Amino acid sequence: MTTTTRGEGGRPDLDLTVSRVIRAPRAAVWDAWADPASLEQWWVPAPQVCRVRELDLRPGGSFRTELSQDGVEFGPHITGCFLAVDELERIVFTDALVAGWRPAPTSFVTAVITMEDHPDGTAYRATALHRDAADRDRHEELGFHDGWGTVTRQLAALVEVRA
Repeated sequence: MTTTTRGEGGRPDLDLTVSRVIRAPRAAVWDAWADPASLEQWWVPAPQVCRVRELDLRPGGSFRTELSQDGVEFGPHITGCFLAVDELERIVFTDALVAGWRPAPTSFVTAVITMEDHPDGTAYRATALHRDAADRDRHEELGFHDGWGTVTRQLAALVEVRA
């Protein structure tokens, strides 16, 4: 079961979190993040389609995805930079920076993804950190709980079938 909450991160007043035990080894969950073809299969809520343009999974590396409603015309989704990458444990990215630590024109969120061993597979947690309560509230209104919950379920379905 996927759980979404308000305030599980370091700043309960500003953070939104989705967590789930995924019944697959941590390496399989990590690989679904690290492989662009796998990421495209789960990174946006179906029936939308994702295209990974850049996935340089290292601190300072580019993270750029596009999104399509019809699978034909794609528009921007995430344009950001990885801040921290601890293999098999943690991925931190933000849209406040782009590749090479360059400032982005606008920013909305920093995300912290963690993976830990669990007796049933992998304890997966994704936390969205926001600048202020207004951004957090806007993210909730845009559908954080449904959207991030959906993609976490899609991630679980992908790796659990493979496991």
